[in-house]
Amino acid sequence: MKQLEEIKGLGPKTKNTLQRLGIVTSEDLLFYYPFRYDILKKSNIEELKQDDKIVIDGLIESVPSVFHINRRLDKMNFRFVIEGKLLQVVIFNRAFLKSKLSVGTTVTVIGKYDPKHNTIVANDIYLMPLPKTPRIDPVYHSYGGIGGKQIRSYLEQIFKEDICITDYIPEGIREKYQFMDKERSLKQIHFPTNTNSLKSALLRAKYEELFLFMLKMNYLKQEKKHDCGLKRELSFQKIEMFINKLPFTLTDDQFNCVKEIYKDLKEPRRMNRLVQGDVGSGKTIVSFIAMYMNHLSGYQSALMAPTEILAQQHYKKLEEIFKLYQVNVAILTGKTKAKEKKEIYEGLRKGTISIVVGTHALISDGVEYQNLGLVITDEQHRFGVNQRSNLKNKGTTPDILYMSATPIPRTYALTIYGDMDVSNIHTMPNGRLPIITTLKKNSEIRDVLESMYQELKKGHQVYVIAPLIEESEKIDLENVTLLEEKMKKAFGRFYQIGVLHGKMTPKEKEEVMLNFEQNKIQILISTTVVEVGVDVPNATMIVIFDSERFGLSALHQLRGRVGRNDLQSYCILISDIEKERLSILTKTTDGFKISEEDFKLRGSGDLFGVRQSGDMQFQIADLKKDFSILMRAKEDSEAYISNGKIEENEILKGYIEQIKILS
Repeated sequence: MKQLEEIKGLGPKTKNTLQRLGIVTSEDLLFYYPFRYDILKKSNIEELKQDDKIVIDGLIESVPSVFHINRRLDKMNFRFVIEGKLLQVVIFNRAFLKSKLSVGTTVTVIGKYDPKHNTIVANDIYLMPLPKTPRIDPVYHSYGGIGGKQIRSYLEQIFKEDICITDYIPEGIREKYQFMDKERSLKQIHFPTNTNSLKSALLRAKYEELFLFMLKMNYLKQEKKHDCGLKRELSFQKIEMFINKLPFTLTDDQFNCVKEIYKDLKEPRRMNRLVQGDVGSGKTIVSFIAMYMNHLSGYQSALMAPTEILAQQHYKKLEEIFKLYQVNVAILTGKTKAKEKKEIYEGLRKGTISIVVGTHALISDGVEYQNLGLVITDEQHRFGVNQRSNLKNKGTTPDILYMSATPIPRTYALTIYGDMDVSNIHTMPNGRLPIITTLKKNSEIRDVLESMYQELKKGHQVYVIAPLIEESEKIDLENVTLLEEKMKKAFGRFYQIGVLHGKMTPKEKEEVMLNFEQNKIQILISTTVVEVGVDVPNATMIVIFDSERFGLSALHQLRGRVGRNDLQSYCILISDIEKERLSILTKTTDGFKISEEDFKLRGSGDLFGVRQSGDMQFQIADLKKDFSILMRAKEDSEAYISNGKIEENEILKGYIEQIKILS
């Protein structure tokens, strides 16, 4: 394959831009897929209404005029004759086409039709008229000034030469599904000839991507079955005594999770388990019980949290519970003072510290454990693959427990987390009341303020959530600064108002949260930094502005900041749009149902945090739309592994070797 600089017309600036997208060779460019396709079908102008899309041929009747509005924006217009009808064409930032648009030339104009003013606001002009049959146009994400036409011109050059692409689909499976040749499928994806061929090409590309993903998942799961675990002698009677001394009773789901973890720790293989459950369902105490089991076995435990706020909360609860058992607990974060850090390092190395909780500081180079036996990552999707691996590699063969408050349906979980065992906590702790969720328009803000006042009068506290920190010229949304002014105007004489956002220093955040926990602040205006881990039982209401800006799972996470006691709690979603989507939250507080709806509506990206985790950055497949393909790929990959076919396939054998190195 060629290097980028060998492609005609691709200069150093474009090369650098493409490299930022991860495109280093011409082969990489082949896998820079279109994100959608436009079907360009000639329009009948007589059938079009105001603002309809128009694709039409016509004759240029006047020399184009160009107006430079500012340094980055120009406007070009010309008269255009269609079947004897004279229209005005307006197009922005296409001044470079002026010399090619001669009077008397026939071109195809694509844009929005305005019959009232006999105008077409064009978004593209084709210098050669389109054929009468519908044309399929791939649409690529523009980046750094590189558009789809440029990408296609580079691809045209690549396809003119012999290309050698690795086909990862085994021959038997290719024959089974009658998949087209890989090179032909790539050409169809970028230069489709008809819809049927394009569908076949996309199916083949998606299957290959999902087959490799499931092959990896199934292989890792099989390998983990052979991972030797730590030798443990555990008495469940002692664990039950620990549970009975807790100041609350475990739910059935929590107790079942404990039994599953106990069974894992007793077995000679390494534990690799995910505990997923709703916000406030009690995953944390399950992890604490797991740490007690680990302590009884004579090993150290490490709990990694995504934020310092959450790490501090875990530390306080751990200290409170384990002081009865004289278990030494420590906290290690980025702001731990040098002297204290040195003592913690020493305690971990000598084994005098049994449990440590912290942030990324737990995986820093200076941290050594004497006998790390259990690694727990809270909100596991918020950590990258490398971060999770670095922590588990601090021990010889520590058992691994992941926790996630973004639950997903069991079918999806068994596939997405295919290399893990999955435990679910559905039930909420006794005494918790369902959070009452309502939808309000911006025009109903007086009702919202009245509801807030009723809770504040009872001595309770309120969260107010805004999606932005500062004003944006492009997006008119409520923001922290503006909301602070409004809340001060409404409540400033009677209640203390605090602000929390991501641009604050850790010390500033901690001070604000401490004041909120101690009820020195009654109204906390915040961005989504409160989404994870903030636990203030006295907070009984959360008001979320511009709630249409969030996914359902994110809103459910935010809602979980209240309802953490036996008091009735409320969530108010403020939005003038997407009422139907948001109404799902008014009907259920079940995170599993909500995540399933979110999955259907938005796909997998935000739901599973794939951008953070790096586990599933699919180039063409979409887990929501292509779930049936995924399930077929899952079955095929399982059969391929169990039949021992990998050893006969040099390509997949090499792929598996890479997985071994990375894992």
